[in-house]
Amino acid sequence: MSIQLILNESGNKGVPVKIYTTDIEQGAIEQLRNMAQLEFVHSHIAVMPDVHVGKGATVGSVVPTKSAIIPAAVGVDIGCGMNAVRLSLSASDLPDSLKSLRLGIEQQVPVGFNMHQQIQAQNSTLDPLGKRLKPITDKHPGLLKMLRGFERTWAKQLGTLGGGNHFIELCLDENQDVWVMLHSGSRGIGNCIGQYFINLAKKERQSRFGHVPDRDLAYFAAGSDSFDDYVEAVGWAQDYAMENRKEMMRLIIKAMQAPQAPQSKLPRFRLTKEAINCHHNYVNEEVHFGESVYVTRKGAISAYQDELGIIPGSMGAKSFIVRGLGNAESFCSCSHGAGRKMSRGKAMRTFSLDELKAQTKGVECRKDKGVMDEIPGAYKDIDAVMNNQADLVAVVHTLKQVMCIKG
Repeated sequence: MSIQLILNESGNKGVPVKIYTTDIEQGAIEQLRNMAQLEFVHSHIAVMPDVHVGKGATVGSVVPTKSAIIPAAVGVDIGCGMNAVRLSLSASDLPDSLKSLRLGIEQQVPVGFNMHQQIQAQNSTLDPLGKRLKPITDKHPGLLKMLRGFERTWAKQLGTLGGGNHFIELCLDENQDVWVMLHSGSRGIGNCIGQYFINLAKKERQSRFGHVPDRDLAYFAAGSDSFDDYVEAVGWAQDYAMENRKEMMRLIIKAMQAPQAPQSKLPRFRLTKEAINCHHNYVNEEVHFGESVYVTRKGAISAYQDELGIIPGSMGAKSFIVRGLGNAESFCSCSHGAGRKMSRGKAMRTFSLDELKAQTKGVECRKDKGVMDEIPGAYKDIDAVMNNQADLVAVVHTLKQVMCIKG
């Protein structure tokens, strides 16, 4: 469906906000009204159908800015995103129980706060921390202090999942072909970079573009030292996140191919298609409506014409491989998932373990209180989300999870 709700279209203060759903909470509307008042926002703000309240800025928002960037809009999980590959396996090749396969992958890919004991990414093309970030940490001793320890451990975190809503899944598409799909970001080092520059923006309170209605929307203006330093640091973190997903995928395939493992019932296989390795929390310089702008996608992915993307549903629901339609009004973007409809705390209070087991029936995954906040019922209906963005993407493959690993 086309845009369903527009804020500020009658000349109210701020640029228009074009929303691809009517399923939006009042708190998110207030956040969007605040963002729309910023003088450096270009044309309008586009809001995806998985929209919900975020910290600092609204999740599911696409914010084009001229000569300024809002660190809190990018957030702290810099470069968080998705990767998916199709294998030459079909459903009939999978063992009756996927528990051994899940445990084998968990042995290869640390989850939660865990990391590798030794550096795994021997062939990483990522610039060493000392080369690319050293000029920035030299100028920002506060960032260097936050990164103490990470100069020794960041390489060991490369190829790790993290916690929260990050996941590794085994899925079947409409042809019963097997896919591996994962969701993760820039881990602890990206979090430190994000936190440092968000706090620095609040401290500096740059005023080149006038009033800021919410201190969480503090910005760096182009031409300032902090702007240049942030762009370099956030770019490194986005590269790290991309490399992290590549390394995780390598380790997952390694676990599935291990001949000595219990899960070796799998026949030999190869990778037949990589859908995409895409960010959905990031900033990128692009051209829209005739202007070069910084596009911040906070919980949204790029969907240029014929560009492939991944839109995951909740644990136990469907996910989609999509092809972008290049919709200009969305700044060539689409949703990054189903989107939460209730907070983690509310989900923990609302649902029971029996409901978790029922909602994840048929999926090999943890079914304990530690993942209750990720229960499918805490998320929006993925089919409704997809219907609301039919003008933004076309579905290429529909995936159904059969195994899920949470951090």
